[in-house]
Amino acid sequence: MKSKRMELGLVITGLLLGIFVSAMDNTVVSTATGNIVAHLGGIDKILWITAGYLMTEMSGMPIFGKLSDMYGRKRFYVFGIAVFLLGSILCGTAQNMDQLALYRAIQGVGGGALMPIAFTIIFDVVPPEQMGKFSGMFGAVFGVSSIVGPLLGSYITEHLSWRWVFYINVPAGIVTLILVGFFYHESKRHVQQMVDWWGVVTLVPAIVCLTFSLEFGGNQYAWDSVQIIGGFIVAALLFVGFLIAEARAKEPIVSFSMFRNRAFAGSNFVGVMTGAAFVVAVVYIPIYVQGVRGGSAVNAGLELLPMMLGSSITAPIGGQLANRLSYRAILFPACLVFSVGIYLLTTLTPASGTLQVMSYMAVVGLGIGPSFSVGGMAAMSEFDARYRGAASSTNSFIRELGMTIGIVVLGVLQKNVFQQQLKAQFAGMSAVSSGFAKMDPRAILLPQTRAQIPGAILAKLVHALSLSVTHTMAWDLVPATLSMVLVFWMGNARFRKPERTEDSVGEAS
Repeated sequence: MKSKRMELGLVITGLLLGIFVSAMDNTVVSTATGNIVAHLGGIDKILWITAGYLMTEMSGMPIFGKLSDMYGRKRFYVFGIAVFLLGSILCGTAQNMDQLALYRAIQGVGGGALMPIAFTIIFDVVPPEQMGKFSGMFGAVFGVSSIVGPLLGSYITEHLSWRWVFYINVPAGIVTLILVGFFYHESKRHVQQMVDWWGVVTLVPAIVCLTFSLEFGGNQYAWDSVQIIGGFIVAALLFVGFLIAEARAKEPIVSFSMFRNRAFAGSNFVGVMTGAAFVVAVVYIPIYVQGVRGGSAVNAGLELLPMMLGSSITAPIGGQLANRLSYRAILFPACLVFSVGIYLLTTLTPASGTLQVMSYMAVVGLGIGPSFSVGGMAAMSEFDARYRGAASSTNSFIRELGMTIGIVVLGVLQKNVFQQQLKAQFAGMSAVSSGFAKMDPRAILLPQTRAQIPGAILAKLVHALSLSVTHTMAWDLVPATLSMVLVFWMGNARFRKPERTEDSVGEAS
């Protein structure tokens, strides 16, 4: 018995490492973007560093989830971690931006398998009475990764090389590969089904077109350009084709019948809203710390730590409570606290102190934690092992889609408010001074740039940036508040002990 517990612990450790690495990847890489461009050039292709990964990761999530139901979890999880490691190594060897974009796409293929299948495996191997605890651990790791990523990325970039931002994945990935490969033994009982090829050929290009339009709109191309409008139109047509294909498929990648289950549908609706609101806070509070208060990237990361600690506390608590309370009874107060935290962020000013920012971020963390753990439990526990992979991957896909759309839409709002404030601040001033009205807000995040800006001008820039961030947080209240309302869609659904499979630990297969 003791040996079995130790082996289960090893499998869980491997899965936690896999989730940590895949969830942290984009935040680590984003901090090294400036150094990457400085060494490789191709600043016009900078967005492909993120877009290349996102397109293949999001496309792969529902596909790998369904395939794991059909042919087994282990083979696709091992495939995912192996491809993710290959992509990471290739990224570290890139000699130009085109190579890096291609290698990031390869890395994203692997990333698309890691998180949803890891959550599914834990439902297969963990005793039902401990499901809440382990789901909480996974949720806490997801929250921690979003905070540790920028700190780790800043340190690696400053003290080592941007290439190590990718190489750092290798040791953790190898450990994950060994632990899951040797200690997770999967049952051979899987239902062989027809692959939904029409779903694949419509979903993947739809995600590509949507990601392209969201990432490049307002940056490389104007929002009203032929490229962006055309991308949205093609994405919409392909999504319609995907919906038709799924409605007709015998075994669809995303089964619409799943959404008839209120707990599953509600968990996805809440996930897309909390995901969108959460990622906006994670992105724009560091901008506030650096651009408004003149802090470093490390300062920004440290002021996010209370959010990490808060989510690390409430994610496991939420998972444990799910064994005794309805999902709604847990998530409604959590979403309420989360909304209060977002509201508090709207009150920040250039004079706000470190303690104030950190206390507000702690409230945000305490509120978001349970959604990481309880949301996944609500999505998967309603289905048996034949559909659990599809349920988990759909939940992960929708949450990530919410994050992507949230940061793009609110990013556009922040940029517009910033530009309007600058025009108002510099109206009637000299041509030299008014030239700052067209400044990229990212420029004042760098200490060396701030030092060269006259004090009076810098004060106006800081004021404009501060107002743009708080306005963005005000808009961020929309998805945060909607999450409270959508919780009621779940009704009185409670955690149901999942159907046990023959999956075990302690024997390689």
